[in-house]
Amino acid sequence: MAFRLITLNLNGIRSAASKGFLDWAANAGADCMGVQEVKAQADDVSGRFERIADLDGHFHFAEKKGYSGVGLYTKKAPSAVITGFGNKEFDAEGRYVETRYDTAKRKFSVISCYFPSGSSGEERQAAKFRFLAKMYPHLVKLKAEREFVLVGDVNIAHQEIDLRNWKSNQKNSGFLPEERAWLTQLLGAGLVDVFRTLNPNPDQYTWWSNRGQAWAKNVGWRLDYHLATPAIAAKAKREQIYLDHRFSDHAPVTIDYDFKL
Repeated sequence: MAFRLITLNLNGIRSAASKGFLDWAANAGADCMGVQEVKAQADDVSGRFERIADLDGHFHFAEKKGYSGVGLYTKKAPSAVITGFGNKEFDAEGRYVETRYDTAKRKFSVISCYFPSGSSGEERQAAKFRFLAKMYPHLVKLKAEREFVLVGDVNIAHQEIDLRNWKSNQKNSGFLPEERAWLTQLLGAGLVDVFRTLNPNPDQYTWWSNRGQAWAKNVGWRLDYHLATPAIAAKAKREQIYLDHRFSDHAPVTIDYDFKL
């Protein structure tokens, strides 16, 4: 039996719902779905979005209204839910939720994470670098303790193949040498970019600017990832970027893994 894991930056759960996200999710066949940029609080989710199809939601909301926020929708009840990764600055922004599925034989987690964007200016780029500096040791430590898949909007296009206009974006947030080196270091520490192990082809993008004709011309970036420990990554069998309908400026990324919780 396959474990179907989906990730999608919603750019606002209420906005995505108005564009058909709930109907799509009900038929997507997910065992677990990570969402980012929920842009809502607990009161906004209650009674509307705490359960989608047959999946129960677990959330980490930002303190600031209408900002950030992540969620994990799960078919199987987790043995524990972790919100935040122990950093006061970024935990206040609602960027990390982890569901754990621990048994006597296995410790396994799914994480939904929303990395900061640095595109709005130097202050946020500096915050992004602080986030990366804290997230790296957290993930390396976690890898030593348990198997996991982190899904989410990483806000980094790793290689030239991961964005259409790489030459003109080398000094722009999301494709800076330091950001790309961070992701290279993380993969060197043993995590796997699961999508790329299954699909080495160009023009595989998950985000398109709302400016100009980016979507129509497929001038995109691959910013949304499944980052897994090696044993889990080895079980990945199928991948898909869903492009038939748009629920936000990002596209859902689905990967089927050959195991069952």
